[in-house]
Amino acid sequence: MKAASITPVAVVGPTASGKSALALDLAERLGGEIVNADAMAQYRGMDIGTAKPPPAERRGIPHHMLDVLDVTETATVAKYKAAAGEMIEGLLEAGTTPIIVGGSMMYIQGLLDDWEFPATDPRVRARYEEQLAQMGPLALHRLLADVDPAAAATILDSDGRRIVRALEVVELTGQPFAASAPTIGEPRWGTAILALDREREELDARVEARTAQMFESGFVEEVAALCEHGLRNGRTASQAIGYTQVIAYLDGRLGLDEARERTFFGTRRYVRRQRSWFRRDHRAIWLDAAAPGLLDDALQALSQVRE
Repeated sequence: MKAASITPVAVVGPTASGKSALALDLAERLGGEIVNADAMAQYRGMDIGTAKPPPAERRGIPHHMLDVLDVTETATVAKYKAAAGEMIEGLLEAGTTPIIVGGSMMYIQGLLDDWEFPATDPRVRARYEEQLAQMGPLALHRLLADVDPAAAATILDSDGRRIVRALEVVELTGQPFAASAPTIGEPRWGTAILALDREREELDARVEARTAQMFESGFVEEVAALCEHGLRNGRTASQAIGYTQVIAYLDGRLGLDEARERTFFGTRRYVRRQRSWFRRDHRAIWLDAAAPGLLDDALQALSQVRE
């Protein structure tokens, strides 16, 4: 149950828009704590490739739902929703403002709209996973487009795991994948949703700069070390943008420049999907992440929500 005077805040938006910095500023001003909503930042050791704020840059503010999984474990929206929901309830009971921050679209919606997920069938999933291994994600994506064009339009043709899940849901329910999505209504706990964005050209430049910085800061070495701990066998961790490309480089299937380039293009495509997804949420209060008074703009927006 939410304490009457506390409004949780979700800071969402595309990769490289500046969510982490604003979330830290808000946590300082509101006496809050950070709840991560980036799927891949849950993994221990996946630091550089997820732009995870290092401990020294967290300003002493507790961060939750970071470093909670080994790379061999499978991350799911359902497991995240349960764990993050429990964490948020605990913060509210303690009188602390939860600052939910991340760009993983289904994680945000699953958490804030209390998504009840369709059941799974191990046999059906195993069959599609076998097809994925044999055909590759592009061919399986074409199969999804035949049975559920709307789902195919929203799922990247490189995202094998989501393609498999969509096909599984369609087969088990006999309905389009979107039919299992939650209805967008009042967000749980009365959460205020602040969405950051920038001009497309500026976002592209920031993604390009971030990608270059990753590779200059030891990203290849990070991936190589994680491979020693089972990254290649991780069903979700190994599919993260950047990690997939560097694994291909380490295995001799890509050159280093091509791995870097594909990481940039993959991230840029993901940014386009994030912007489109979050724009559909009428509850979001959009802020210009490039504005010099961003924190003041965010606090003003929150004051209006609370009135």
